[in-house]
Amino acid sequence: MRYMCLIYADESRAPKEGTQELEKIMGEYYAYGDEVTKAGAFKAGDALLPTGTATTVRVRDGKTLTTDGPFAETKEQLGGYYILDCKDLDEALAWAAKIPDARNGSIEIRPVWEFPEQAP
Repeated sequence: MRYMCLIYADESRAPKEGTQELEKIMGEYYAYGDEVTKAGAFKAGDALLPTGTATTVRVRDGKTLTTDGPFAETKEQLGGYYILDCKDLDEALAWAAKIPDARNGSIEIRPVWEFPEQAP
C-alpha cells in the first residue's frame, strides 16, 4: 500500500541558507532518501518552497477567489512529502520516524486511495 508522509515544520525555525545547520539537515535528508530508495519503498517526494510562494484557490458561488499564502494559519507549514510503498502502517510509521523534520515538526501519514484502473 502507498502512504503519503506529509512533512510539517515551523518555517521560522528553519535553518538559514548558507549555514552549516542547513548543510547538516540537507545531508540527513539525502541520506534518508538514499536509504528509503535502496529499501524499495520510495515512490515520489519533493520539497516545497516557503509558504510565501503559495496561492490558495477557492470557488464560492461560481466565482474563483485566490489568496496569497497557505490555506490556514498554523505554526507548522507543509514543507514537503514522500510517497512510500509499504506493506502496512507499521512500516510507514517506521520510515516516517526517520524523516529528519520528525524531530522538530510532525509527519502526517495518510494512505493513498487506490482507485481501480479505468479503461480509456
